Amino acid sequence: MLMPTRRANALTIDVEDYFQVSAFAPYIERKSWDRCECRVERNVDRILALLAERDIKATFFTLGWIAERYPALVRRIVAQGHELASHGYGHQRVTELDARAFRHDVTHAKALLEDIGGQPVLGYRAPSFSIGAANLWALDVLEDVGYRYSSSIYPVRHDHYGMPDAPRFAHRIRNRLIEIPPTTVRLFSRNLPSSGGGYFRLFPYAVSRWLLQSVNQRDGEPAIFYFHPWEIDPEQPRVPGIDIKTRFRHYVNLSRNEAKLCRLLDDLRWDRMDRIFLAPSPATVANT
Repeated sequence: MLMPTRRANALTIDVEDYFQVSAFAPYIERKSWDRCECRVERNVDRILALLAERDIKATFFTLGWIAERYPALVRRIVAQGHELASHGYGHQRVTELDARAFRHDVTHAKALLEDIGGQPVLGYRAPSFSIGAANLWALDVLEDVGYRYSSSIYPVRHDHYGMPDAPRFAHRIRNRLIEIPPTTVRLFSRNLPSSGGGYFRLFPYAVSRWLLQSVNQRDGEPAIFYFHPWEIDPEQPRVPGIDIKTRFRHYVNLSRNEAKLCRLLDDLRWDRMDRIFLAPSPATVANT
């Protein structure tokens, strides 16, 4: 049985609205986003309140599209001591972009966030973890335009993303750039996704907590957990006409998720990505 641990884990929030998720792309045209009901501001404010109650700092991977429309929200994130990081501008998967378009996206998003937030943006997370074996060139672009770390390669097998043979823990893959993969647990010769999102909503709470603690205790590594603001919003509008699998993945257990999240915030120790992996005494980072 695993004993409780107080190792600091990285708490991350992907700041996007419900209508921007990649699974809804076939159903909601990008050009219609401005006509959708935006709920991201109230949801992020709720998250900020939950973190403030517990004196927890986190990393907010924020879309440039959101920052442009809600600059005061970005400033509140920074004012409360959280790390501001980039999720790109318009939630386009890297697999949909060539090198030139990707460079423009990540450069534009970084400059926009830094201008609004007033602090350097060092981290990047690809929408839908869309960097993998076929587009590792994106890492060169990220380093070239000034990012210090990426959290974009998920070492799992999934129908929409994943690079199952990638390293499971933080590793330096370029001269300066560090890749910090979402957390997985090695079971039965496979990597089991253990870092949040839909898996956290689907798994019983005790299972999710055990998976995260096992990485702390068995591997001696910090865990990386992520979720989205819309995942604590069970009253969000329902998108019509979506297929059964997409409906299940997006809406499963939304009504229970805030309570589960609060338990996780209380049971484990959390901090920002940059403090854990870029601080003077960072978590172990292997060279590959």
